[in-house]
This record gives sequence, structure tokens and C-alpha cells, in this order.
Amino acid sequence: MTGKVTGKAVGKVTGNATGNATGGGASLRSAPQAGRTPARFRLRVAAVLSLALALAACQTAGNSAGTSTGSRVGGAAVQTAALPALPGTAATSAGPALAFAPPGQAEPRAHAAIVIDAASGSVLHEEQADALRYPASLTKMMTLYLLFDALSEGRVSLDTELAVSARAAGQPPAKIGLRQGGTITVSQAIQALAVKSANDVAVAVAENLGGSEDAFARSMTSKARALGMRRTHFVNASGLPDPRQVTTARDMAILSRALKSRHADRARAFTARSFAYNGRTFEATNNLLGRVAGVDGIKTGYIRLSGYNLAASARRGGRQVIAVVFGGESEGARDREVTALIEQYL
Repeated sequence: MTGKVTGKAVGKVTGNATGNATGGGASLRSAPQAGRTPARFRLRVAAVLSLALALAACQTAGNSAGTSTGSRVGGAAVQTAALPALPGTAATSAGPALAFAPPGQAEPRAHAAIVIDAASGSVLHEEQADALRYPASLTKMMTLYLLFDALSEGRVSLDTELAVSARAAGQPPAKIGLRQGGTITVSQAIQALAVKSANDVAVAVAENLGGSEDAFARSMTSKARALGMRRTHFVNASGLPDPRQVTTARDMAILSRALKSRHADRARAFTARSFAYNGRTFEATNNLLGRVAGVDGIKTGYIRLSGYNLAASARRGGRQVIAVVFGGESEGARDREVTALIEQYL
């Protein structure tokens, strides 16, 4: 039963049972109408009230279903328990209109940063952590999150072959050179996204799981809301330039933490320094791997609108932190800032 139908039914039934009976109509305590016995009248009133309560319960159930933290990829429900929200954030139960509405305009190439304790979610450092920024290829963390969900639910396996469309093959670099009409396995796609940040692979994953990249992007935004990412809006699976695709440093820290905790085994793909495909070897875009002690991922990003972005995880001596930086002036400047944050707070 939909909210619309239920709302009308409840309003009409409760109005007749209570408003008319106690207002313009006869009181429940007044004498019954001619031809009715008191007992039959009371039974009818009781039946009407019972129906009203049942319909109200139906509406409550419908509203609860509408605010579920589940999302859909390719028509299959993806249910998640609420991730403990970072301080200063809270998971939203917004309806579809709010969930998919672009939250605003991001500031091009603007700086933002946050460092959190990965275990507790406590914020150790933040600068403009809730200001809108362009995610660039940090977007692919969510693309991989939904792919990991599909693996966990048995909708795909590591050996599943993903079909490559002309649109996927025609994406601009970074890419691994997928060909229209070909295929790539899920296992290869994970490596290509985590290591090379391949745009052609991101679109292939989106089209195979979501039916279209647009539909998949809506699922990405829905998943973001379910995780407590309040200001993120996705319109593509790659992070290629689009002014509508925005996020915050805090939201990317939430996503990084969710990947490392809920998909810990599969998120090890972010630790790889290279991978081979079709006779070529591709090096990792994360320069901190193997250079900064304890760094184990997770993702870089760059477009002109964003500047140089990096979400990095590091673990030492039983502690783990996640550092996110947006708007680096150069790749080197970004790497130095993230390294300094790790050294200061780990």
C-alpha cells in the first residue's frame, strides 16, 4: 500500500470515525440512530476504529520501508547496518528527493583535509572538512564498494565477465584499453580500479551492475546516504569532470573507513603497487605505498576542478588512521601533506 493511498484512507476513515462522531455528527455517547440497537452501533464504531488503526499501521510500515538504509544495484537490494557516524555527522533518513538532489556548488581546486582514527571514527584533525569539493577519482572508491557488495551477495563472482560497451571503451584516460564487444573479469576490474584508476573499467562495472551508468550513479548516491555521507552526490562512476558530482573530506573519510572495515579482505586490492593486463603492467597511482611506513591504500584523484586529492590509510603499532586531502597544488605537495598528517597523528 503506497503512502498516498494510505494517507487518504487514514484521513477519511479517522475523520468519519472521530471527527464526525464527536463534532458535526452524533456523539459516541449520544443515543443511537433509529432502527439501530445500541449494541450494533457500538460494534460498528469499534469496527471503524479498528480499520483506522490498521491503516495507520500500514502507513507507518510503508514509511519505515521508505527510509530503509538499503540501496539497489541492478534491482537487487543492498542492505547495510548503520556505520557509526563520525563526530559531527549523522546518517540521514531523507526521502528520495533529498537523497538525490545535488547539495550545491563545489569550490574549484580548494583545500580541505581531515584525519580520523579508523577504529573509533574520532576526528583528530580537520580543515574545511564539510565544504563541498570535487571527488575526481576518489569516486571509484564507491564504485568498488558497490562491486564488493555485489560479490558479498553472490550477484557476481570474481570470474564473472563484464561486457564492454562502446561507451565504456571510449572513455578518456586514465584507462587500460578495453575494447568494445570484449569482456573483463570482476577480479581484473577490481585491480584496474584500485591500482590504475581506469575510467573505462569504471563505466563497464557501472553498466553491468546498474544497467546504465546513470542508474548506477543513483545507487552510488543512495549508498552514500546509507553510510552517513550527507553531502555527496554522484552522477558518474569514474569521477570525470561534472560540476554536479560533489563530496566533502568528511564524507570521503566515512567511505574510506567503511571500505576498510566492511570489505576489509577485498579492500586489500588498494595495497597493490602494480597489476598486469593484456600484456601491459600498470603502476599504482598512490605514491605513498612502500614509501611511507604503514600506508596500505587507498585512493588518489585528480581533475582540473579538484586539484590533487588523496585518501590514505596507515597502520602502525595497532593503531590506524585515515587521512584525506583535497585540492593539492601538485602531486608532490599533496603527498607531502598527507605524509605529514600521518606522521603527526599516527
